[in-house]
Amino acid sequence: MIRDFVVIFIVLVIGSLVALAGSQGSIYYNGYPPLLICMSASFLIHWIIFIPSYLNKTEKFYDITGTMGYISILIASSYLAVNLSNDNLSTRSLIVISFILIWSLRLGFFLFTRILKAGGDSRFDEVKKVLSKFLIWWSVSALWVFLTTANALTMIIDNKDLPNDVFLYIGIVAWLTGFLFEVIADQQKRVFNSNPDNKGKFINSGLWSISRHPNYFGEIILWYGIAIITFPSLEGWQYITLISPIFVTLLLTKVSGLNLLEERADKKWGELKDYKEYKKNTSLLIPFIK
Repeated sequence: MIRDFVVIFIVLVIGSLVALAGSQGSIYYNGYPPLLICMSASFLIHWIIFIPSYLNKTEKFYDITGTMGYISILIASSYLAVNLSNDNLSTRSLIVISFILIWSLRLGFFLFTRILKAGGDSRFDEVKKVLSKFLIWWSVSALWVFLTTANALTMIIDNKDLPNDVFLYIGIVAWLTGFLFEVIADQQKRVFNSNPDNKGKFINSGLWSISRHPNYFGEIILWYGIAIITFPSLEGWQYITLISPIFVTLLLTKVSGLNLLEERADKKWGELKDYKEYKKNTSLLIPFIK
């Protein structure tokens, strides 16, 4: 248990250091670093909803809480930007806010309806029984929400009037590409799983024929798109907030994404000849690259 709370403390320290770095050069709000305020909002939302979730031993509100976290920090950053700059939000900020809202609302409700239909998430079968272990997941989710948006929040708060440059256009194309990849991949898998004839089978059609995890590929790409859009607005220590897409990549590939799904798939279909061929000939993440 002590080890679990140490992990939570480390999570808080990581978030705080990034928040302090991103706040360098910004005007403080009533003496507080603005990015630290946004980070606190994310953790507060997650910890509040953690309480009834733990008491009822349910993970059903885990993903939708992430969406609530995104909404709360975008509202907080927008409020801080307008009040600290005494000006309306810049066009670049409005684009990024719209992108993050669209993505978080779409994914949050997609995951929420999926878990309601499934009745649960096997990742939480054991951890939800132990307060400290369950709290780690909620704390990491709060950090996820903050770190994925750290560079965007920094840009929004500083509210600089930047020209429409090549970074903006490349970032928009990258975000749209990643978003479409994720949406189409999720829809293809939903349709596949809804067909009774496919019960117990693995999907290897559509985007899933060129990547074993095209939805994760799309999510990673769209966050790099956000980073590209925000890059010209950053300076000095604020460049540390570019950890956002790197954090997403590491979390989805090493912590709670590909590794767990690949292990589960190997247990379920590892002995099947068709699955062995699929795994041998299909990229793990990046389409067409084995």
